[in-house]
Amino acid sequence: MSAEPLIDLTVDYHLDLLATGVVLLDANLHIRALNLSAENLLEVSASRALGSALEELLDESNEWYPLLQQALSDNYPMVRRAIPLTTRTGQERTVDITLSPISSSAEQRCLLVELNMVDRLQAISRDESEWQAQATLKEIMKGVAHEVKNPLGGIRGAAQLLAGELAEVNLHEYTDIIISEVDRLRTLVDRMLGPRERLESEATNIHEVTEHVRQLIEAEAKGQLSIERDYDPSLPDFMADGGQLTQAVLNLVRNAWQACGDGGLITLRTRVLRQFTVGGNRHKLVCALQVSDDGPGVPEDLLPRLFLPMVTGNAQGTGLGLSIAQRIANQHGGLIQVQSVPGETRFTMLLPMEI
Repeated sequence: MSAEPLIDLTVDYHLDLLATGVVLLDANLHIRALNLSAENLLEVSASRALGSALEELLDESNEWYPLLQQALSDNYPMVRRAIPLTTRTGQERTVDITLSPISSSAEQRCLLVELNMVDRLQAISRDESEWQAQATLKEIMKGVAHEVKNPLGGIRGAAQLLAGELAEVNLHEYTDIIISEVDRLRTLVDRMLGPRERLESEATNIHEVTEHVRQLIEAEAKGQLSIERDYDPSLPDFMADGGQLTQAVLNLVRNAWQACGDGGLITLRTRVLRQFTVGGNRHKLVCALQVSDDGPGVPEDLLPRLFLPMVTGNAQGTGLGLSIAQRIANQHGGLIQVQSVPGETRFTMLLPMEI
């Protein structure tokens, strides 16, 4: 009599292409296999997770542990919607869970767990809307810039001609004011249009960018600001315009400094995300650069408009720094997200790393 074949517990490499997190548990709820999406969701590497009890990787308060036991004991699949999930690091997510018991014998019963992160799907939808809004805004701004800059050139020329006709030198003060204000408006329009269209891409190390920005800000702050670093050393170099990325990160850090003020704390954090969707496109690797501050937070009514030009919560600000940073991220195929509560505001720049 031939022995029953064992269940193949190896996750096929095609599962790593799925946005759905897939975890295979044995009868004791120990992890036997998981795909890349599950690694991202659980915030753990496969090398650490394999063989570990699920409760070692998730907070004990998760209410769906009884569901796992029930699915195994009843040997019957089940689906649950919008279940809260908290990782050991305290990250809270909302997931749809599909539980499928599988076995070749009573002794080798396992549980296939599929996790769809509901809040991530909502975030993807918001990202796509944000991406489209930025593209529309870009075209509008081009049209506005054209309509504004043409008459500004005429006004400046007329002021120069008028200055040449004025016999009284003291009246030149007024034409000088006209010319300087026209120049200021032209500069403002150019800044509203954001960075140059053409990227000068080269192999870029994101930590060289963040360190350069850190040194600039620390020199300006003269010891009045604390900047912590939490870098992922595994992040590879990727093709990007280092100069423009430096400008974008500098804008984010300056914004954070304005928010938390002298004596505040800013944290620069980098992570790599695998099989991650940005702006409706799925990428094998994405660089996630976070700039966090411990300031009072962004007013809730300002959050949806935060990346629009001329929108700012700072009376001394121009409202262009975040808009320009978002445009730079968009030109690199990425985008910037923001989350804010009193005591922690976090801007996350997502940049595809197409190696």
